[in-house]
Amino acid sequence: MLTDLKKRGLLEDTLVIIGGEFGRTPTVQGTDGRDHSPFGFTMCLAGGGVKGGHIHGATDEYGFHAVQDKVHVHDLHATILHLMGIDHERLTYRYSGRDYRLTDVYGRVVKEIFA
Repeated sequence: MLTDLKKRGLLEDTLVIIGGEFGRTPTVQGTDGRDHSPFGFTMCLAGGGVKGGHIHGATDEYGFHAVQDKVHVHDLHATILHLMGIDHERLTYRYSGRDYRLTDVYGRVVKEIFA
């Protein structure tokens, strides 16, 4: 898919996001398959202004805990919105007398991944 987008000149304008189940661990307790970890998981972003081949962050040796350059889900949302040309702090809606936004009152744009 990425090579096709690149071949057609569309990759630079198309943000591709790949994610799966949160935090699959390499271990299992019991017999029902691998466990889940809410402390570290992987997302892949390509094209759309993201550095190619860049790895941001790391987990421990078991893939259980994020240990380096942690990105909170609010940061991920803020970054994706920024790459789509949307200011996450201005994308708000009023409900019950309070302004709400996708990134709540948090969210840092992770500029280290930009091309």
